Amino acid sequence: MTVIAANPSSPTPIRGARRMPSAGLIADLRARFADRLCTQQAVLLQHGRDESSFAPEPPDAVVYVQNVEEVVFVVQACAQECVPLIGFGSGSSVEGHLLAVEGGVCIDFSRMNRILSISAGDLSATVEAGVTRSQLNLALAQTGLFFSVDPGADATVGGMVATAASGTNSVRYGTMRDNLINLSVVMADGQQLRTASHARKSAAGYNLTQLFCGSEGTLGLITEATVRLHPRSERTAAAVVRFPSVRAAIGCVIESIQFGVPLARAELLDVLTVRAVNAHSHTGLAELPTLFLEFGGSQNHIDEQAAQVGEIAGGHGGDAFCWAHRPEERSRLWTPRHHAYFACLQLRPGCRSMTTDACVPLSRLASCVEETQADIAEHGLTAPILGHVGDGNFHCLVLVDPHRPEEAEAAEAFSRRLIARALRHGGTSTGEHGVGLHKMQYLQAEHGEAGVALMRTIKRALDPHNIFNPGKLAGYR
Repeated sequence: MTVIAANPSSPTPIRGARRMPSAGLIADLRARFADRLCTQQAVLLQHGRDESSFAPEPPDAVVYVQNVEEVVFVVQACAQECVPLIGFGSGSSVEGHLLAVEGGVCIDFSRMNRILSISAGDLSATVEAGVTRSQLNLALAQTGLFFSVDPGADATVGGMVATAASGTNSVRYGTMRDNLINLSVVMADGQQLRTASHARKSAAGYNLTQLFCGSEGTLGLITEATVRLHPRSERTAAAVVRFPSVRAAIGCVIESIQFGVPLARAELLDVLTVRAVNAHSHTGLAELPTLFLEFGGSQNHIDEQAAQVGEIAGGHGGDAFCWAHRPEERSRLWTPRHHAYFACLQLRPGCRSMTTDACVPLSRLASCVEETQADIAEHGLTAPILGHVGDGNFHCLVLVDPHRPEEAEAAEAFSRRLIARALRHGGTSTGEHGVGLHKMQYLQAEHGEAGVALMRTIKRALDPHNIFNPGKLAGYR
C-alpha cells in the first residue's frame, strides 16, 4: 500500500537529542566519497520522508555507497561519534521507518544494485541490498523462475527484508520471512556478519536471518540477501467474482483454502472501493463486494481449481466468474485493482489518505472487517477497505482533508480502534506496513512487557550506542 505525506496530526515520534555529525566527520566522509556525499537540502528532504503521513525529518548528510567496504567505512566513522545511521532503499515504506528523528547520516543503497548470482538449481539468487524486485525479476525472465514477494511499490530487496514485506502473492508463496535464505549485515562496530549458509535448512544455533528480517534497520545494515525463487506457472488465469456481502466473499476464500486450492492471489475490494475503481478506471464492475482471484498451473489444474472455487463461490452467493487467460486480458482485469489506491483518493478530491492495516486469523477476518465497516459508518468516515484476504490482511484508506485537523484526529482515533479490534481477535497491529513510528504505541499491547523488554535487550546488545535508526521499533526510552 501507498500513502502520501504529510499529516501534521500524526502521533509525535519518540526521540532523543539530535546527534549531528561534526565538521570533522563530514570532512572525512567527503574525502572518501567526494560528490557521493550530499548535504544539499533537496537531497536531505528526499531522504527524510517516506510514504507515511508524518512530516519530513531529514538527515544531516546522505552517502551513496557502492560496495560493502564503503558501508563499513561509514559505520565505523559514525560509530566514533555515536552519530545515527539510517539505511535507505527506495523510500516506499509507509509508517515513518526512515525518518531521521535524531538526525545523522543516511546511507543510500540504490547504487549497490548488483545481482551477484542466480542459482537455478538451488532456486535462489544472491543480490545486493539496492536491487529492486522488478530488477531481479527482469534478470530471471529467461530462467523460468521468479521472485514472489510483491508489496506493490518497486521496493529494494534490502528494504523489503528490513520491513518483512509481503503482498498479493503471500497467500501462495509466503512473505519475505518465508523467502529468505541468508543475509550479509554490517554490525555497529563495522564487523561483517553472515547470518546463515546457503543450505535449504539448518539446525545450527539461533535463527539470525529472521532476527534481522523485520528489524527495520535498528540492528544492523543489510548489504546482501540470498532469496528463494519459485518456478513460474505453466499457465495463469485470473477471475473476478462478486458477492452479496463481505462475509460471503471472505467465506469463499477461507473455504477454498481449507479445501487445499492453491490460490495464487485472493484480493477483496469492498463496495466503496469498487465504486472508486469504476469512476477512476472507467470499468463497469457491479458495486458489490468483489474478489480478484488468480490461479496457476497446468490448464488441467487451473480448470480443476476454477471448478472447485466456482462451486464454493456459488454456495456463498457469488455470481459467475469473469475470466481472463491471456496476459493482456489479465493485465486489463488486474490493472483497476493495482490502481485502487489512486482511485480511492478521488472519492474526496484534495484529501489525503491515512492508510493503516491489520491482520487477523482467517477464522476471525469476516467478523473483524464487518466490525470495522460498522465503525466507519458510525463515525461518518470515508474509508474504503481492500485487502489480501487469503492471509487475513486488510487495509483501510481513511480520507482526510489536510486543512481540517479534526478529520486527522478522527482518522487516528479510528486507527487505534482498528488495532485494538485486531488484537482482540487474536491478530496483529500490522500484517504488512511494519511498526516504524506510527505503531510503536501498540507493541506492548501485542507482545507484552516481557516481549518489548526482550526486544530492547537485543537492541542494546547489538547496537549499544543506539546508532542504527534510533527512535524506531522498540528502541530506547
